[in-house]
Amino acid sequence: MASLPMRLALLLPMAGMLWSAAPAQAAANGPADKGAQIYCYMRSNGNNHNVSWEASYALIKRQGSGLFKTSPKHAAVMITEAVVEDPGNFPDCGRYLGDLFGRSGRASASSIAPSSSSGSEEIPNWDADDRYSY
Repeated sequence: MASLPMRLALLLPMAGMLWSAAPAQAAANGPADKGAQIYCYMRSNGNNHNVSWEASYALIKRQGSGLFKTSPKHAAVMITEAVVEDPGNFPDCGRYLGDLFGRSGRASASSIAPSSSSGSEEIPNWDADDRYSY
């Protein structure tokens, strides 16, 4: 049978790995959940998408623990995942999720009318309203 110091030498590093992995996993959803809470709360209280998005993205960006800044598109996905995983925690927020991906500010193809009688149509500048620019 192995001695007590030998057993401790084997078990302590493994226990340390398990202990340090649990908070990291719990903190991984922290900024996403908080960002979703801010976005959904602000939208349900009458704020528009841009104001709600700026507030929630600022929180996600600042509280992220990674080496690199969270991209705006990834933050939108993080908010969506948080709402879909726990819809009871974010009541009536599902109707705002499309705005994270450009539903509200974009013109549909059927609503664009020809601009002149020569047959050429004006092509909208989709980059002018890029809400996910750095």
